[in-house]
Amino acid sequence: MSKTAAVVLALLSFTLFPTASKAQLIQSGNVYAGVAYADSVDVINRLTFRGFDGSVEVKPFLRYPFLGFVLDGSGIYRPGVVQYNAVLGPRISKNYGKWRVFAHATAGEQLTTTGGESFNTIIEDVGAGAVRRLRFKRFSWRLQLDVVHSHLLDANQYDVRGSTGLIWRF
Repeated sequence: MSKTAAVVLALLSFTLFPTASKAQLIQSGNVYAGVAYADSVDVINRLTFRGFDGSVEVKPFLRYPFLGFVLDGSGIYRPGVVQYNAVLGPRISKNYGKWRVFAHATAGEQLTTTGGESFNTIIEDVGAGAVRRLRFKRFSWRLQLDVVHSHLLDANQYDVRGSTGLIWRF
């Protein structure tokens, strides 16, 4: 193993996994994996997609427990069209007993492949949802709705994506 790989592995171990130290860089967060259903409207077509959605959220500030940063990735598919999204941005949340509601505003890149051609575009993703803690200690269930805006081939495109799945909190 190279020295660089060893340093990166050690850094990830100290930041992502709980330690006895109070100086942990990432205090809390969660990992989400779920299924997604998307409805896309371009200039003249309305298309429906199915796929996956996953994200990692970190909450690095003890003083601001409502603020987190999220890295979200999704892939949605239909015959002849494949679309991948990767976005990054802030998320705010509020706890109400066993429920947590949240909203986020993220931006990133979208890769769309259709008819043998690929297109990359910058996207904005605004979404909200609710999380319900389960009986299992570190697990929750999420419902999420996102609106994704892209500007591809001189046309605005809006995708509405709903997703649901399991969260593991660390």
